[in-house]
Amino acid sequence: MSLPRADDLFRPTATDDAGQPGEDASGGRGAAEPASGRRTAKRAAAVIDEPDLEVAAPRRPSGRVRHDEKMTVYVTSQELLDIEQARLLLRAQHGLAVDRGRLVREALAIALADLEAQGEESVLVSRLRDS
Repeated sequence: MSLPRADDLFRPTATDDAGQPGEDASGGRGAAEPASGRRTAKRAAAVIDEPDLEVAAPRRPSGRVRHDEKMTVYVTSQELLDIEQARLLLRAQHGLAVDRGRLVREALAIALADLEAQGEESVLVSRLRDS
């Protein structure tokens, strides 16, 4: 029986334009931020520069794929409890077994789609103005 090496367990999650692992701020290999930042900026520029995009496709979350980007969000204990209760409700009443990450990505996709469609009248704009 052979065990995986540390390099196999701790591999970088993003690559640069040449397909190589990204470098971290100290110049070492392994962190995804600089390479993924360049890729994200290029993707964003490509979308913005597209002149004939009149009707955007419906916004959908990424679902069960390997995610190259990471974002840390701090929530209160009550918010975390609400997320867990929603996850359990989805399982018990709707037969949907989803993890917290998927639940949050779905909610984010819904909020962003509403913002794109409704703009000033979106729930997100309204709630952020009220807070």
